[in-house]
Formats: sequence, structure tokens, C-alpha cells
Amino acid sequence: MDDSGAFLAWAAQAIARRWPRARVEEIAALRGDLSSRRFWRVAIATRGEAAAPPTAILVDLGPDDLPRYVRVLNLLATPISEPPWLNVHRFLASIGAPVPALYDADPARRAILVEDVGTISLLDAVRSPGADTADLFRLATTELLRLHVDGTARIDSRCIAREIAYTGRLFEWELKEFAEVGLAAVAPGADFSPIASELTRLAARLDRFPRVFSHRDYHRENLFIQDGPRIRIIDFQDALMAPAAQDLAVLLTTRDTGEVITLNIERRILDFYCAGLVRRGAHALDAAEFMTSYHLCVLQHALKMIGRFEMFERSGKTGYRPYIPHVLAEARRMLAEMRADFPKLSAALMP
Repeated sequence: MDDSGAFLAWAAQAIARRWPRARVEEIAALRGDLSSRRFWRVAIATRGEAAAPPTAILVDLGPDDLPRYVRVLNLLATPISEPPWLNVHRFLASIGAPVPALYDADPARRAILVEDVGTISLLDAVRSPGADTADLFRLATTELLRLHVDGTARIDSRCIAREIAYTGRLFEWELKEFAEVGLAAVAPGADFSPIASELTRLAARLDRFPRVFSHRDYHRENLFIQDGPRIRIIDFQDALMAPAAQDLAVLLTTRDTGEVITLNIERRILDFYCAGLVRRGAHALDAAEFMTSYHLCVLQHALKMIGRFEMFERSGKTGYRPYIPHVLAEARRMLAEMRADFPKLSAALMP
């Protein structure tokens, strides 16, 4: 579809097909984050006893089925037959993950109509008066265990995520923006040349950890809280196979999450995750290896986001530079644990 009018027309038809006694009452554009997709909240009016929900979300899937890194690094061996959102959604629904219900889809038109999971993100919830941050993040971690344990055990070739791996090549590729603009933004005058080999080593070390089914972008603004409380998960179309700690690094340290996740809460959530693996009888790294994998994932993610946020600002996508001090602090925190492993990077970034 090329215009909003065509999307609205399709939404009206989809609602009439799904709930014959319902119609579109109002539609409002929603702000996306950095995706090329577009979103609208559709208010639905009903007559009589129609079972339609009060609202639904209309999505324009955008022009690209695969993220840029998959195309650039040629991470998928065979062409895909449907949009990844639909493919991964089908798999996640099959393992009971709390993803939005799919009401209607027209892949050729790049349009889907899905359940509205509400407006309260995990970040909104933890910042509300009286919220228990640890409990809410444990709730998110419980669902992450479902993805990692049940998802990994049941995934097969029908799910596109099984065919894409978070390899050392991808970890290193993600650090290009740190090399190009991120280092200069946080350490003016620092020479990148001596650091390059350490970034290569960081990626290579991450490549050696076992991989699980991973959401890849499991952060506080892709998780919503409903009454119960209950977690709902969105933005899962880029799922792939990755070290388990990658999702935890994103959940606990991305952007300015450090304002709500204390060191004590971080430790409790990591312990809760590891205990959950034991309860489910899942094979796992030993405690020391797991913490090493987590520290390396946090460091790589922080460096990646320093570069990405700076690149966003330079390309006109504003509002991300204020996060740079937060992710820089996470990088420094990890380097304080691993200074001997990354001496040149530590010398460049540590105060």
C-alpha cells in the first residue's frame, strides 16, 4: 500500500469481515520508534451484541521484510515466503507466548490488523507510583524463559528465526557505527586503530556461546503491562538464534534502564533467570560462564548503541543522544570487570 487512505479502507473491510456488526469509528496515527513500519490505533464501534474489541492496531509492515544486517551479511540462505512478522507470530503463538492476537492480514498489501495491547509499557509501569520494579522485571523474565526454553526446544525450519544466527560476524558488524562515529563522540581524540582488534576479539568470544531462540529487541518499550499484571510482547519480527544473555542485556541495560534497574535488582533478575532454567530442566552454562556471557553482551550492546544513537542524531533522528551517557556508563561498568581483557578499549573509555 502506498498511502494512508488505502490502509484505512483496508482496515474498514477487515473489521467488517471479522466482526460483521462493527465499523471503524476513529483512527489515529501512532508514533513508531525507529522502524520503517507505520501504526494506527483504530477505534471500533459496534451494534447490538458484536464481539469486537473497542480498539485494534493497524500496521503497515513497511517496504522491507528483512532487517539490513540479514541482507548485508547474507544470513538467510533461502528466500522467505511470507513477512517475518506473520511467520514468527505463528511460532510464538504456538508456544503460548503473550503476543497480540492477529485479526486479519493481507501480506500483498503489507497490512495487518492486530490486538491492541494497551498503552502502558514496562517502563511506564515501573515508573508509576508504588510499582515494584523487581516484580515487574521478573514478570518479563518469566516470559523470556518461555522464549528461551520452550522456543528453543520447539523451533523447526518452518520458523525463520531458526535460520538466522547472531554470529560473531553480526556482533562485529554492529560495532561499525561505534568505530565510525561513536568513539569520537564519547572519547574525542581517541585512536580507533589499537581498539579494532579488541572489538574483533569481543565478537569472537560472543560467537562461542550456545544460542537460543531470541527476541533480539526485548526491551521495556516492546513489553506492555496489562491487568493481572500480565506482560504482552511486541516487535518480535527480527527474532533469531542468539546467546541467551543478549536478551537479558537488552532488557536490563538498554537506553536509560539503569535509572530503574539497580545493581541489586540486576543481580536478583539474573539469579531468577538462572533458577528458572534449573526449574525447567534446561541445559545452561555454569554460573561463571553465564556471567561472562552477560558481561560481554552488555559491553557489546552498549558500544553498539553509542554508535547507533550518535548516527541517528547525525542523520536527523533526534532524541537519542541523551541516552549516550547511560550506555557509556554501562560500557564502563563492564570494562571495570574486564579491563585486562580489553586494555586499549578501557584506556580510551574509562575516565
